[in-house]
Amino acid sequence: GCAIRQGGLLDLDLSPRLKCSDTITAHCSLDLLGSKKSFCLSFLNNWDHRLKGSRLKVRFCTNESQKSRAELVGQLRRLGFDISEGEVTAPAPAACQILKERGLRPYLLIHDGVRSEFDQIDTSNPNCVVIADAGESFSYQNMNNAFQVLMELENPVLISLGKGRYYKETSGLMLDVGPYMKALEYACGIKAEVVGKPSPEFFKSALQAIGVEAHQAVMIGDDIVGDVGGAQRCGMRALQVRTGKFRPSDEHHPEVKADGYVDNLAEAVDLLLQHTDK
Repeated sequence: GCAIRQGGLLDLDLSPRLKCSDTITAHCSLDLLGSKKSFCLSFLNNWDHRLKGSRLKVRFCTNESQKSRAELVGQLRRLGFDISEGEVTAPAPAACQILKERGLRPYLLIHDGVRSEFDQIDTSNPNCVVIADAGESFSYQNMNNAFQVLMELENPVLISLGKGRYYKETSGLMLDVGPYMKALEYACGIKAEVVGKPSPEFFKSALQAIGVEAHQAVMIGDDIVGDVGGAQRCGMRALQVRTGKFRPSDEHHPEVKADGYVDNLAEAVDLLLQHTDK
């Protein structure tokens, strides 16, 4: 079981493309655009009302890197969420902060949908590479451009927005940024800096935003490594949802074991609220 203390955190990972339950912990991946859309819309209204009326603090976390925060929040609002950009922890804004602080000028290997997040970033004469889930932009030419930038640097810096292996869309499983990040790591003989799940710093930033400690928080998500493992390494507890990218073999993962398993997001919220009310 998982006991939640007053003031505890429920982090929800709401990447719409992961559709109907990705991550909750602090993470909750919801299948918001798939065939179960009608279920989600009905559930979201009930979920929103119940959690906002509880003592839990909620933070929306996502590794979404094909949409800007503004676009993501707009989409979630249309689906019934009462949410603002300030309630969302996402990797692109965090990466921009790092670039500014360190005077880095990136070659951007990213999706056009998230490019607006980098409008205030100088990209002339690149001295680093930022890679995200670029989708169709993961062409040989673009990958080779990134490779060439890194190989020309004395101290190459590769920043990756997450490092997921794959995610689930209605059309099936899709390669995420991780395999492309690993290709550049191997080719250049370097190690990427990960901004986003499963980076402990990403989870810590979400916790700091709402003023709770890791031991007070629980993560709910469908990714045994990125969501569950990442949260646990940060000191949080984590539930895995048996939806989205969940696979039965996850319950026997050799390195990561969730603190609990639930069949869906509704069951997870019921469990958390039951403990909160005690």
